Amino acid sequence: MNSAGAHIPRRDPAQVMRLSRLGSLHQCRLSFMRQLTRRMAQENWTFSRPVFDIDANGVGHAVYTAQGLTHAYSLVAFAHDLPPEQRSDRVIAEAWDATFTLFDGIPTADDIDRLSKNVPLQEAGRVSENELSLSRANRSVRLWAHVVDQLAAGQQPDVQQIYQVGYLMRTTAVYGSGKFGAADREKTAARPELNAPFQTEMLSVYLTRTFVRDLVQHMARAKGGDQTAQLDPAIARWLGIGNSTGLGMAPFIVNHPVLFNNWIMVREEAIARVRSLPTASEAEEKQFRDTFARSRLSMSWWQSEHPIQIEKLADLTSDLLAITEYLDQNNLTQDHPWDRLIRWSETALSEEGQELLASLILEPYGDLVDGLTSCMADSNTQAQVIDGAMSVAEVRALIQASFGWALDLDWAAEANRARAWYVSEEKLEPRLGERFEEPIADYEQPLAPARDAASAFAALSDWHDDVPIAEFLTRHPEHRHTIRRAQIGRVAPYGEIRDNTISASVMPIDMLRAKLSFFGATHFDPRSDRWVRICMYAGAPYPEDLTSETADLWVYPEPAA
Repeated sequence: MNSAGAHIPRRDPAQVMRLSRLGSLHQCRLSFMRQLTRRMAQENWTFSRPVFDIDANGVGHAVYTAQGLTHAYSLVAFAHDLPPEQRSDRVIAEAWDATFTLFDGIPTADDIDRLSKNVPLQEAGRVSENELSLSRANRSVRLWAHVVDQLAAGQQPDVQQIYQVGYLMRTTAVYGSGKFGAADREKTAARPELNAPFQTEMLSVYLTRTFVRDLVQHMARAKGGDQTAQLDPAIARWLGIGNSTGLGMAPFIVNHPVLFNNWIMVREEAIARVRSLPTASEAEEKQFRDTFARSRLSMSWWQSEHPIQIEKLADLTSDLLAITEYLDQNNLTQDHPWDRLIRWSETALSEEGQELLASLILEPYGDLVDGLTSCMADSNTQAQVIDGAMSVAEVRALIQASFGWALDLDWAAEANRARAWYVSEEKLEPRLGERFEEPIADYEQPLAPARDAASAFAALSDWHDDVPIAEFLTRHPEHRHTIRRAQIGRVAPYGEIRDNTISASVMPIDMLRAKLSFFGATHFDPRSDRWVRICMYAGAPYPEDLTSETADLWVYPEPAA
């Protein structure tokens, strides 16, 4: 490991926190899936399948148990025979091909009986504090049928179809943190293996992937009998778990500014640390070049039919050619090679390519950056308490620091207030509507921090600099949430999106991608500006193959020899 020279500072929030850039983020070695697989391998977790009771029609249940250092976690999976007309990725669906819960420990027969009456119902059922998550999934119908038919005929599925789709089932929700009676995060947050964000959900999806592989093999054998082929592990490896994510996820990064700040700040600190290295060893350079080559292969499998993503993929294709040319012409061992590369990218590449490179330069430096993942959870509860003694002048300065760009916008213009976030009465899920075309303004949620900051700043203009902000808030309690956010900015400089979340041109899929990239998702495929399909764990080792050697770079496919 090289010793760093002068530390290059983290990139400015004004640059990083624009929605177009957040909507171009890629997974990296800090991603939540890779944190989990590294930990499970390092701690030598063991895995078992104590129950697999599923009939020839694909109906029944199974249990998959992961045993960590101090706790066991069991995925209880229920497989259903779902009529095609009931299959829907919409959150309002009431039936699915499979439903799941992650059980805290090892379930008894009584537990499974209780869960069988509730988990298949999802929102309509109830689970207990012994359950850590609740989820459901639907088959990718064509690929599922192809894999079953091929195996049943004694043949392997077409790998090109595997690459293009990437998954046999896609989840439509993975609920945690107390929903529907499940355990609150406080129950498990102190456990090292679940302290990092979304580790419960990532473990649930990891085990779900194994269940799906086993289920498709079971269904093929039910059809083909003794002539059925065993799915080639090299093909199975590239079957991930899909996910359909809509607007329900978008408000999360607005509502959790400290947590989101921690994710972004850790990534920016990791990038800054690597950029600060004055030299790189030949081994580090080789690892980067190899990872880039593998990344190019992964990108070649990334397809979309949505115009927005088609354009971004075209830009990325051009970026990959430009990066290849740069690497052919430049040595990456001397003269602050990673800083040179990033500075070059800022003028030569699209934001999509810039952020891909920013992720890739971290790969050779696990020893330098992986420890930062311990800072990604939100334990700073004091940041949420308003400091009433702070002066009006100080609050004005904080608003300007986080929202200065918003103070110059014309908030009377309809284009800047075109949208409104509200909660659907039917499913209690966030939605985004047209303010001037739908009767939704009375139900608007506080998800427009830029507009609210401008309003609070204007209200503060009549107050003397040295007045305590508490006095202002007694007269104007409607601005409490804005003052709180402004004060949070002291400890969370990356906590605010530097764009208008209610403008006529806002792209909610940028918010979705920002969050999903930290999960470790790949192959983002928007189906509109409001929902996206992704793939998780494609390339990851299954439990029987999980070792320290396979636990990390699995996200990058290796070119065939």
